[in-house]
Formats: sequence, structure tokens, C-alpha cells
Amino acid sequence: MVEVRRAADRALEQARSALATDQPEKAADHLAGALAHAPTLPEVHEMLGRLAARPGGGLDLFRAGPHTSPGKLAARAHLLAAAGRPEDGLPLLAAASGQSPAADWAGVPWVAEATLGVRIEPGLLAQVLMRLCTRVAEPAPPTLRPYLSVVRHALSAYPEHAMLLGAGSALARRVGEHELAVDWASRGARVRPSKLGEIWLGYAYRSAGRLPEALAALRRAVAHDPDDLSVYADIAGTLADNDRLDDALSWVDRALERDPDYDCAVHTAHRLRHRADGDLMHLVRLADYIRDHPDESHEHTDLADCCRDTSWLSGAPAAAPLPRGNAPASDEPSPEAVRRLRQVASLSWAHPPAAYDAALPLILLSPADLMALLAHPPADVAAPEIWACLGLLHHRSEEAWLDSERRRMLLGLTDGGLDRVTEAALFAVIVAAWVDPAARADVARVVTARLTEVASRPGARSLAELALAAPDLDQSTRQLATAMTRAPAVPRQRARSRLLLRWRRG
Repeated sequence: MVEVRRAADRALEQARSALATDQPEKAADHLAGALAHAPTLPEVHEMLGRLAARPGGGLDLFRAGPHTSPGKLAARAHLLAAAGRPEDGLPLLAAASGQSPAADWAGVPWVAEATLGVRIEPGLLAQVLMRLCTRVAEPAPPTLRPYLSVVRHALSAYPEHAMLLGAGSALARRVGEHELAVDWASRGARVRPSKLGEIWLGYAYRSAGRLPEALAALRRAVAHDPDDLSVYADIAGTLADNDRLDDALSWVDRALERDPDYDCAVHTAHRLRHRADGDLMHLVRLADYIRDHPDESHEHTDLADCCRDTSWLSGAPAAAPLPRGNAPASDEPSPEAVRRLRQVASLSWAHPPAAYDAALPLILLSPADLMALLAHPPADVAAPEIWACLGLLHHRSEEAWLDSERRRMLLGLTDGGLDRVTEAALFAVIVAAWVDPAARADVARVVTARLTEVASRPGARSLAELALAAPDLDQSTRQLATAMTRAPAVPRQRARSRLLLRWRRG
């Protein structure tokens, strides 16, 4: 807090200096910065008052546009309120809150005045709240509570405005006012029965822990509009969160019967089916769907959520590492190669296709550069072998997998003992199967052969963990890998100090 206050004071002093030298535009910029650091600081609002005394109320200094910063939006909102137009300022203040929810943009006296709720048109206020709610997660920070006061005052004047009741409910549940959310949503659904009203009510009940009422409301929403498949997915997610997986899957199937390619239903289906039986192919098919449908209606995190905390699906394993290994190169890597490796290297990724995408900048390095990085891995780079091999996977990516140069190079690196180079190369081969369905049968054969070859060797457990990330393994190979991961780990001999090197965390 001390540093924040110091930053606000510095910006405020710069604003005063600019104003003293007749540079109002520069003063406005510094003042917006001060407001961003301390939205309720009295000294900032005092200087805003000085700008409000200018011709035009200082509004020309804080123009609003699509990319206006939160500080400038809030400054313009305060100037509008000072000019007697708080109803015009509130949408701008809410937009600032949407960009930076943790800041106390609305903690100012004019927002709390009862007259604001009466002056602002209720339909406009409902739209403002809906836009704000789409920008903030649940639970939302308490800095959004002042907007509830505006809703209360508005509802005192417009007690039967269904849209305002529903939008107010959405905000109330986000800030933890669950009973208030249920009350407002219930009133809205009674005043004007509609799909949206029932959805708001269902969400309010769900946040309040009242599952039967939540499901009943969401089913009524489906009755209003049987073609809105997002509600089917919401019902399925609600049921799954309450350990009713079979019921959840039945709702997913109903949605997919209507539209087999509807994104919310597809994502929910694969996530829940993977949760039900643990089959990796549900996640692989979801990755295929994401690749084939780049223009989905909104961002989904189901694949990343399912891969989280699983070795190789979301990052390098935390177990003791294998020996460093060798690569057929003797030259030191160039500084440019090391620089590019540092830019992408990490011990974690959201899922295997994300790891592939993250390695794309390494396409600018030659195979010789990447081999040099394998032979001489930089000590300050996380998992350098993994990323060098992912870089090789991008080499001549237009070539069909079976006859490709990248396959030849990576399979050559998988030969030999169990070490970090062979493991990283095999991981890159497995990633190839995730991003290229045509490679899956070949990759499954490669992984099966490698696993069978090393099954009795020390360190084979690490390779078994990796094998379980491979698509299209047959059942017997998957069972073998699973059994190997459950066997007690055997400590490795410390033959040389270089074998003690660990995967480094960035």
C-alpha cells in the first residue's frame, strides 16, 4: 500500500507541475495515472475539481474510446458527475471496474447517492450491469459492492423491472450476496417469465447451494427455448459438480443430439466422459475438436483443466530426473539459439498441443542449432532438452509424418539408454500424435516398442509415465505402463556428479 500511495503521489505531483506550466493534456495523463493507483484519494479528486472548472468541464481532456485506460474512463465519469450528469458517468465507471475489478473505482460519494438510481434509465443500468458481470469472475472483489447500492435505489423507483432485477441478481451473487441474488432473480422471473430470467434464478440458487431449485429453474429455461444448448451444458456442469455424473452425461447427450458440433456441449461431454472413465482419448478428441474449430463462441478451459497436475499432460514430472544424456553434436549452441530457447522454455504447459504451439518460435533455429542445445543444454534454462526436441518437431512440418525429416531425427534420439534426451525426444514424438491424427498409429507402435524394450531397466517408471500420455495405445500396453508407474521407484546410482542434474525450475 505504501508503494501504491507513493506512485499516486508522484503522478499527482507531475500533474500539478504540468497544470502549473499550462499543459492541461499532460496534466490529464498524469492525473489518470494517479487515479489508477488510488481511485478514491481525496487529493486526486481535488485536482479533478480544478479541471472541472475549465471551459467544457475538462471533458475534452479525457475522451472515451474503445481502448481508453481505466484511469481516463474513471476521470471522465467523475467529471460528468461533477457536471450534474452522473447517469452518464456510471457506465464509464463500470467499464473501468470491468477492466480492473480489484480497484475501488466506485467507492466515491456520488455513486452512493440515492438520486443516481432514480436518474439512470433502468434498462441502461441493466445493460451496464450485464457488461460488468461478463468481465468479472465469481466470486468478484468487494470493490463492486457500490454498484449494488445503485441497483437498490433504482429498484425502489422501478420495483418490477425484470431485466434490472435479473442483472442485479447476477452482480449480487458475484459479490457473495446469495440470498439477495435469489430474491431479486425470483422477483424478476415472476414479473416476466423468460428463459433469461430462469437462467439468472438458476445461477442464484446454485450459488446459494440450493441444487434442486437451481436445476428446476434451469429446466424451465430449457422449456422456454429448447434450442439454447448452452443451458443444457450448464445443467450438465451443475449435476457433475454435485456428483451426479450419469445425469450430467444424459443432458450432454441431449444437446449433442440437437447439434453434434455445439462447442459448449462438445467440451463438456469430453470433460465429463474423461472424468467418468479416465480414458485419455476423450482429451485427444477434444484437442482435435479445438484444432478443427478455431472460431468457437467463447474460450473454454476444459482441456487444460483435465490435463492439470498430470505428468507430461501439463508439464515435466516432478520425480527425480534421468541422467542428462547425449546428442550427436559437438559445437556449442549460438547465443541466438540460447536466447530463443530461453524465450519459450518452461516446466509446465496447459496441455500437449499448447506445448507444441509454445515451441513455434524455435522454427527459426536450424536442426544443427537444436542439436547443439541438446548436446550443451544451458544451465539456466528449464527443461532445455524438452524444448529443443519440440523445436525439432516443427522442422519441415509440411512433410507427411511417416516420411518426414522430423520423425527421422526424433526417432534417432530415442535410441539408446534412458536419459533426458531420449525421454524428451519421445515426448516430442507423442506430441506429434496429439497434433497430427495421421501420426497416431505410428507413434503408438514406437511408444509400445520402446516401453517393452526398457520395461525391466532402472528408470523405466519415468518412461511409463510418459507412455501414458500417448494417444491410441492398445489396452495391453496401457496396462503395462500403468503397472510400471505403480511399482516402487528404485533409487539411481550416483555414478557421476553430472547425473545429479535436475530438471530446473525457471
